[in-house]
Amino acid sequence: MSLQALSSVLWRERQLLELLLFKLEEEQLLLTSGKTRWLGHATREVENVLEQIREVELGRSVESDAVARLHGLEPGRSLHELAEAVPPPWDDLLRTHRQAFLDITHQIESLAAGNRELLSASHRATQEALANLTQDSHTYDATGSTAHGESTARMLDQEF
Repeated sequence: MSLQALSSVLWRERQLLELLLFKLEEEQLLLTSGKTRWLGHATREVENVLEQIREVELGRSVESDAVARLHGLEPGRSLHELAEAVPPPWDDLLRTHRQAFLDITHQIESLAAGNRELLSASHRATQEALANLTQDSHTYDATGSTAHGESTARMLDQEF
């Protein structure tokens, strides 16, 4: 039955979206803790989940179109439109899936935006620190005039 197949695909997609949310939270924890050593791994895991989601979305599209045709609708209908066309209890199930997708998508967008901000701030801080390593400092001498700082030893935190 097409509705059963669609429901199965929707459950799988929800599971993957929750996994994506988890992976984004992992990434955020690494960013906020400064443990950037594992950031590349975390980013690859996010990309892997996104690839799985793209594959499941294709299956969702196929199943959605089959349900649409079965109920006299044109292919490409939204989950909301399908929920309006199918009989109970499938209508409530599709509405529940739709609301869950809206909720988790909002959480993912918010977390991803926060991660982008953290990455940008980290990148800027690193650039500024590296710029300080190469620029001579200008300071003031006892008379208030600008004096070029002498080259002095600098410490570099290798955790950068």
